[in-house]
Amino acid sequence: MRSLDKRGHRWLAGLRTAVAAWCAAVLVVTLAPPARAEALAGVPEVRSAFVSLVGGVYQLNADILYPTTEGTAAALRDGVTLTYDLELAVTRERRWWVDAQIIAVGLRRELSYHSVSERYVVRDLRPEAERSFATLDEALADLGKVQAWPVLVAAQVPPGECFVNLRATVRRGRLTDALRVLMFWSDDWQLEGEWYSWSLPR
Repeated sequence: MRSLDKRGHRWLAGLRTAVAAWCAAVLVVTLAPPARAEALAGVPEVRSAFVSLVGGVYQLNADILYPTTEGTAAALRDGVTLTYDLELAVTRERRWWVDAQIIAVGLRRELSYHSVSERYVVRDLRPEAERSFATLDEALADLGKVQAWPVLVAAQVPPGECFVNLRATVRRGRLTDALRVLMFWSDDWQLEGEWYSWSLPR
């Protein structure tokens, strides 16, 4: 009888171990985010930028590289809207303290895919305007061109050496209600490029 009890205990312990391993495997599979959440590789890069003074207003001209990836194309085809932000800050150098910020402005645009027309749509938010393109490469090239964007009035610039700092960011934008249920997306998902800085011309 004792021998049977020992075998029974061993069998029960083995069963518990197997069940625990199975539960752990199911938990990992359930909680692991789909690959799409990490598929949008390719950090944006400011390749060139300058400001010109026109009629007392500084205007930005820039060329930004937004890499084309299969993850980006797939997300757009799935109905995800991507947001493309440009952050610009003008700072004044201070010798014995942190640099003083003179102004900080942003330019926001959105990229989506229209499944009926099979075209990529670039939407400017301010001023509101839309452009459509046959390919993703054409849409990203359009997003990467910034021409004559007014960012600063010359009268706002204090004496001393000032710098322009520019950074490009891509982040997940709006999702349809169906996608919010079916897909895993982190609310704070985004890709940030490096700051690109240069002296503000006088």
